[in-house]
Amino acid sequence: MSDPEVLPSSTPPPASKPTQRGSIGRASAALASGTLVSRSLGFVSAAMLAWAIGQQNQGANAFAIANQLPNNVYAIIAGGLLSAVLVPQIVRAARHDDDGQTFVNRLVTLGIVVFLGVTLLATLGAPLLVTVYTGQGGTALRGDGVALAVSFAYWCLPQIFFYALYSLLGEVLNARGVFGPFTWAPVLNNVVAIAGLVVFAVLFGVDPAHRDPASWDSARITVLAGSATLGVTAQAVILIAFWRRTGLRYRPDFRWRGVGLGSTGRAAAWTFGMILITQLAGIVQSQVAVSAGVNDPSVAVLRTSWLIFMLPHSIVAVSIATPYFTRMSGHARDERLDLVRDDLSSSLRTIILLVAGAGVALAAAALPFAAFFAHDTREVVGIGGVLLAYLLGLVPFSTLFLVQRTFYALGDTRTPFFAQLLQSSLFVTGALMVLLLPHSAIAAGIAIVTSVAGSIQTLVIIALLRRRLGRIDGRRMLRRFGSYALATLPAAVVGLLVLLALGGLAPIGLGTTGFALSNKVAELLSVVLVGGVTGLVYLGVLWVARVPELRELAGPLRRLLTRS
Repeated sequence: MSDPEVLPSSTPPPASKPTQRGSIGRASAALASGTLVSRSLGFVSAAMLAWAIGQQNQGANAFAIANQLPNNVYAIIAGGLLSAVLVPQIVRAARHDDDGQTFVNRLVTLGIVVFLGVTLLATLGAPLLVTVYTGQGGTALRGDGVALAVSFAYWCLPQIFFYALYSLLGEVLNARGVFGPFTWAPVLNNVVAIAGLVVFAVLFGVDPAHRDPASWDSARITVLAGSATLGVTAQAVILIAFWRRTGLRYRPDFRWRGVGLGSTGRAAAWTFGMILITQLAGIVQSQVAVSAGVNDPSVAVLRTSWLIFMLPHSIVAVSIATPYFTRMSGHARDERLDLVRDDLSSSLRTIILLVAGAGVALAAAALPFAAFFAHDTREVVGIGGVLLAYLLGLVPFSTLFLVQRTFYALGDTRTPFFAQLLQSSLFVTGALMVLLLPHSAIAAGIAIVTSVAGSIQTLVIIALLRRRLGRIDGRRMLRRFGSYALATLPAAVVGLLVLLALGGLAPIGLGTTGFALSNKVAELLSVVLVGGVTGLVYLGVLWVARVPELRELAGPLRRLLTRS
């Protein structure tokens, strides 16, 4: 797996530092803690956004479309390259005589130039981009709503550059073994966004004052969308302060030949294709979503539900997989496929143990969690239903994340492309069938199709990875996954009983409304109580069953408590 353009060095690269289990654990803990704080503030920001402009109306859908556009364009032009290719390439470049300094300088310079150009073109093309993602506007986003989305987009699309810069700098930091700043920087983004929403509410009031697109003047648009972009800018710029920790010094370098960028581009080509077809499927999703009724779950509800869905994945799967990805890239560079297999098995068993528990806890608390973002029972049911549909695919989604990165560590971006092509084909077919559903069920239908298509993709890519590695410790992993699945059953039952006792099932006609839905504080407390009890039952069942992965995780905690 050696790169012919990489020169050998007798000094191990900094990116290979986290090779011991303890180092992996510390890096994962740092990533998880930052993600937890960031996601918590993200929920505060999302709740304040829902409070300020609502969820199921044209104004909210217009902002959701516009504020998602930078993510979509960024994903097309840079997301796949940065997330899939750079870490292995930087690990390999660390064997250059200059420890990868020239490679990184030229890579960052090239990235900045490309990102600036694309951002400028995308911002100028804001009306076209909005039209692509909404068609001519559906029931949930009519003429004035589409025009408002364009106005928002002019302010939001500059985020493309700063998202890309954040990811570029962050992946270099990760590849050099500096994991903390990348995961803590979004905290600053959320703080700025929350401050912007406070200013917006003070100056212009809150929902339902902004449901009519015609009520939005330039001042409201500037404060809401401008503060969102300012947060993303701060998230990127703060990473510059941590650059010295990489052991590198950045100097702009426009000489892009002869340092290995060619192999990076070849590796990125398949990933670019994968992201492109994903975004084409996203366009279909967006156009199907806006076909819902103006007062039915649509784009904004899908975005809020996805934010909640991503909580366990981001805290657990991303935090554990990121340092393992760096280490697997080093093993693949050294042609140690046995160590790649060991890391895959170890990380996947741990990730699924925690994700399955978090998923069942989140499902049990779905209604009070949805209520925190909603204004009435109709919105609670809408958000809660979409969230539960997404949660059906949580375990496959997190599994896919790690398996894809195993292929990337091996330098194979072609196989994930074909797996994604399958998923996108299935999703588009299913999403078009969702158009046959009643308007009130369209968003939930999209979420179900997402879960089903992603689960099939995961099964296929696992089979392909097994062929690539020869074996993947499949029998042991299947036994463990079976144990995790069985443990979720009593946990779910107990969690729902607690929720029923708190009056949290009233929105779906079970019991009477009680504490769980009485106010925002009670809703959050109910989420913690229901989710906590559910999670404890899940872990208790696994502990009684003497699942070794759980006892391994308990060891460091026990030692910490003993020392304190």
